[in-house]
Amino acid sequence: MASSKEYLEFILGQLSELEEITYRAMMGEFIIYYRGKIVGGIYDDRLLVKPVKSAISYMPTASYELPYDGAKEMLLVDEVDNKGFLAGLFGVMYDELPAPKPKKKKRITPSL
Repeated sequence: MASSKEYLEFILGQLSELEEITYRAMMGEFIIYYRGKIVGGIYDDRLLVKPVKSAISYMPTASYELPYDGAKEMLLVDEVDNKGFLAGLFGVMYDELPAPKPKKKKRITPSL
């Protein structure tokens, strides 16, 4: 089941206090970025975040769920109605998230 655009818009509204929140559609779901780093995503109309230590500490009772078959488990964010909670969660996670991989430059092969 794909996520709805309405749920994406709701989550983006809840994250509106944070700067540099972006997303990318991917196979009917949405990857969520905070200041250029992947924080998690929306899968089947659920907000899931990477299970970094800071997120686990911030949400000690969060359940682990699979975003899709064959993926690594992520943490389910239950408190999506609380803007302050979400801003705090993303804030504590940021430093622990991996930096984005540099994009590979396309090589131009000279024609003979």
